[in-house]
Amino acid sequence: QVQLAESGGGLVQAGGSLRLSCAASGRIFSRYAMGWFRQAPGKEREFVAAITWSVLSTSYADSVKGRFTISRDNAKNTVYLQMNSLKPEDTAVYYCAAASTAIATPDYWGQGTQVTVSS
Repeated sequence: QVQLAESGGGLVQAGGSLRLSCAASGRIFSRYAMGWFRQAPGKEREFVAAITWSVLSTSYADSVKGRFTISRDNAKNTVYLQMNSLKPEDTAVYYCAAASTAIATPDYWGQGTQVTVSS
C-alpha cells in the first residue's frame, strides 16, 4: 500500500513558478514509477510528467515540456514538480500518482492540490 500527499499548490501570476511536492508512505516507494496529472474544470484528467523509479527516464506532456521538471528523492520518499513560466492554462488540480508498471495506469493517487495561475 502506498499513500500519497501533495502540497505546494497555490495562486501565482502568469510567468511565475511553483514547486509541488508529493510525499509517499510505504517502504517500496523507490520501486514505483511516479507521475503528475492534472484536471482543469470541465476537462478530463491529463498526464503532465513522469519519472521512473531508477530516475533514468523522465517524460513530459508537450504542453509543459521545457517549463516543468519532475524529480524524485527516494531517500525522502518524495517526488517534485518544478513549474516555471506558468500560464493561465496551467490552472488545474494537480494529482500525484504511483505506478508499479506503466504510469498510464497508476495504482495509487493523491488527493490533489490546486494550482491557479492568474493572467
